[in-house]
Amino acid sequence: MDRFLRGGDHSSFLQEGFPAVRFTEPNENFVHQHQDIRVQNGTQYGDLPEFVDYQYVGRVAKVNMAVLWSLSQAPGWVQNVTVDITLLSNDSLLKWAKNDSPSIDGYEVVWRPTTSPVWTHAINVGNVNTALVPLSKDNVIFGVRAVGKNGYRGPATFPFPPENKK
Repeated sequence: MDRFLRGGDHSSFLQEGFPAVRFTEPNENFVHQHQDIRVQNGTQYGDLPEFVDYQYVGRVAKVNMAVLWSLSQAPGWVQNVTVDITLLSNDSLLKWAKNDSPSIDGYEVVWRPTTSPVWTHAINVGNVNTALVPLSKDNVIFGVRAVGKNGYRGPATFPFPPENKK
């Protein structure tokens, strides 16, 4: 997602459920963004080609393409990942829909502290559809990802409590 109340060309893809990549610069200059093209008090306003760092954008595109290639070689999202909330213990029981594709080698449970933006730990749980992890679901954020026979790892799926079906 983009910043609050902002969007780019990628937003419409996300809204339709497709993965999308957002190209951006690390330090925004609002004089050149969301402005009508004009010169005011000697300052040039507007999004103009002379303000684009084409070498930087080219490097970002190369990194994004390398990531996309790696993801295309990896298994997809793990489906129907849930966390059992009936176990009131310091263990967490995770379940998911096992993919029987011959290209899947197994699964990993990943986690991170609630304050971390990246996965900090991973354990291989095998080619199964459930794992009991000796960590409290209150203290970390979990994910489950598939591992391909080629060693590539798919994106992690966050678990949710199972739907209460009445």
